Amino acid sequence: MREGTVKRSETTVKREVKLVHVGNSRGIRLPKALLQKYGWSDSLVLEEAEEGVFLHGGETDKLSWRETYRAMAAEREDWSDFDVAVADGVD
Repeated sequence: MREGTVKRSETTVKREVKLVHVGNSRGIRLPKALLQKYGWSDSLVLEEAEEGVFLHGGETDKLSWRETYRAMAAEREDWSDFDVAVADGVD
């Protein structure tokens, strides 16, 4: 595949990027237009999931919506105290 962009669907874009040596590691070269589009400059958050690897900017201590949902579901909180207010304001 030649370096460039190939549309997969209306919401997914597939790009082939180069791996470059960075010391004893490897890095990826991201196109300047992509960096500008998302406002990335000095650092990114790399999120590894079953679906794949995701890059995004932002603070590393914030949870994604999916992580937030999972954390809330794991708490198994009892909200039954609020049942008395279910009919409040309903005549």
